[in-house]
Amino acid sequence: MDLHDTRILAELQADARLSMAELGRRVHLSQPAVTERVRKLEAAGVITGYRATVNLQKLGYGIRAIVRVGRADYARVVRLIQQTPEVVTAYNVTGEDSWILEIAVLDVGHLDAVVTKFCLLTETSTSIILNAAREHQPMLPPRREDIKPPIKKVDNA
Repeated sequence: MDLHDTRILAELQADARLSMAELGRRVHLSQPAVTERVRKLEAAGVITGYRATVNLQKLGYGIRAIVRVGRADYARVVRLIQQTPEVVTAYNVTGEDSWILEIAVLDVGHLDAVVTKFCLLTETSTSIILNAAREHQPMLPPRREDIKPPIKKVDNA
């Protein structure tokens, strides 16, 4: 990946609906050149898809929550996730919990109904999302020079 590919990724993450002609103008490449680069990024699996981001509240979902799901049979949890349309995102994780789910529900009663399904498998812990400080952060390739070392503690002896 070079600087042009990085710029293409930044532009597409900001607005995936750009035409190839407009994308080319923004990254200073011809339309055929930018089209070829986008195709290569897709073929390499760097670009995995294009989607619309929706406002869940405008769709009627009044509550978003994080549900931490304890250890349970993997296949049963996956099956329940697939059968639960309220699950927006599901991560199988390490640590005390086996799964972290983001769910969207209409109200507290709906929240109780969804969480109860997972409680029947194992222990859960639920946190309601009050607001999101960051979502859908555009990501570019990491650069070593941007990584800062941690601050060292000074011993007051």
